[in-house]
Amino acid sequence: MPLDVVTDLAHGGRWTSLRHGGREWLWRRESPGRHRVAPGDAFVDAGGVEECVPTVRGTPDHGDAWSRPWTRDADGAGETVRCDRFTLTRTLRAAADGVEAAYVLRADPGFRFLWAAHALLDLSEEAVVRARRGAPTRLFPEAAPLLDRPWPDGAPWVAGTWPAPLGLRLDRFGPDDGTAVGAVVDGGRCCVHDGADRLALAVEAEGQPLAVALWRNLAGFPAGRPYRSTGVEPMLGRVFDLADAGPDDAARVPASGEVRWLLTVTADCRCP
Repeated sequence: MPLDVVTDLAHGGRWTSLRHGGREWLWRRESPGRHRVAPGDAFVDAGGVEECVPTVRGTPDHGDAWSRPWTRDADGAGETVRCDRFTLTRTLRAAADGVEAAYVLRADPGFRFLWAAHALLDLSEEAVVRARRGAPTRLFPEAAPLLDRPWPDGAPWVAGTWPAPLGLRLDRFGPDDGTAVGAVVDGGRCCVHDGADRLALAVEAEGQPLAVALWRNLAGFPAGRPYRSTGVEPMLGRVFDLADAGPDDAARVPASGEVRWLLTVTADCRCP
């Protein structure tokens, strides 16, 4: 049985539903302000899956595509958003036990970017994330209070290995504890186990850096009015903020002027 996907082209191309049988995988929240955003506005978190490009954190907040209307291509297959420095087209198609999303980003050769399928999932406290054991994993400054060592002065990130970089166990979400941690795990594949349900996510792109970002917000964000949100996010790149990307940490448009990649989401989980 394929996964059923619903998208909202008028409001950033967001994936608003991802269902398999009776299971809705996407977490959502009421955010009326989302309907009034314009490019450059602060991010309005409505849940679902956001297309974050050309950055996730930084400027513009959560990228430049989520705040713009998308259009359906003349052939009825592709969905496109046009931004100041690039154009992104996404084509969704059914696959065995899931869905594939094929992407094409067109921009000037040399243009550097991050992309993340910013998937906020509706998960129980027992949910587990499985990725390749020992995979290099980056932690970001919000993790500093949870580590058993001081954060290096001025460091945008520190590195360890999955599933417990620098002793911080990240493969289990667990109950709310007032913390919020982001991490980026090298490799383009992971699997989520939640009770009897499975969801596998994988990204492929020739010659580009592949990773899976994790956002484990257990009612620690935002300050003042925190809520629980758990993200598992296949990405091109190895950092959240393009401004922090080293030479090998971001995707780059080649001489052809386009980058192509494939996101596959299935309920057939072959864990790394």
